[in-house]
Amino acid sequence: MCAALIGGMDRLKREYMQEAKIRGVKLKCYTGKERSIGDTLGNVDLVVLFTNKVSHKAKKDVLSAIRGKDIPVMMKHSCGISTLRKCLEEVA
Repeated sequence: MCAALIGGMDRLKREYMQEAKIRGVKLKCYTGKERSIGDTLGNVDLVVLFTNKVSHKAKKDVLSAIRGKDIPVMMKHSCGISTLRKCLEEVA
């Protein structure tokens, strides 16, 4: 399974990746500061969007990129490791 994490904190990127790896998920992390996230998503099975740490433009870009592809999107306001863990557990 491949998931994309949009938002979150730069300093927690390593922990996000480690948590996903423990659960057998390949994680693509985007801090939301990238210019065009939608073009680089590729084939993902899940999108986790941390809404408190991402710009409105980045959110719109991601949602328009996956529109019509039947990819589940989990929007969470909190951006901690435990929030990512819960999202991955819900999908698994």
